[in-house]
Amino acid sequence: MKHRKTGRQFGRVRSQRKALMNSLLSSLLIHGRIETTEAKAKEMKSAIDKIITRAKRANGNKMEIIRKVKGELSDDAVQVLVNNMDKFDSRDSGYARVIKLSPRKSDSARMAIIELVDFATSSKEEIKKTEVKKETAQKVSKEKESK
Repeated sequence: MKHRKTGRQFGRVRSQRKALMNSLLSSLLIHGRIETTEAKAKEMKSAIDKIITRAKRANGNKMEIIRKVKGELSDDAVQVLVNNMDKFDSRDSGYARVIKLSPRKSDSARMAIIELVDFATSSKEEIKKTEVKKETAQKVSKEKESK
């Protein structure tokens, strides 16, 4: 039975799952937005909220922030978090958002974009425009291959 066991397993053992989440969380903090599967994005949303909240409780003390999140993020991601803590001061929670996309063509996996709320300067329309550009580029490359 699965009583009181939360979180998704992603078909991986614990150490692989932990490494995957740490890698994705670091990438999210460094880049501000990443595209991944919907399940991973939803799992990351709660994890990134907990990390940022823990860092906010350090009251701006750099060393305390580093100590609180050191084991979960890469060194680059920790530096980005320390340098951008002022962006998160106006919010109590909800630091990330998940935007659902169309399924991936190869295996029909549900895809999503997860982004930090303050990083988002573009709207959903711009995201759709980039998807259209990708599809157009794929069509052009297929036409070149067939010639």
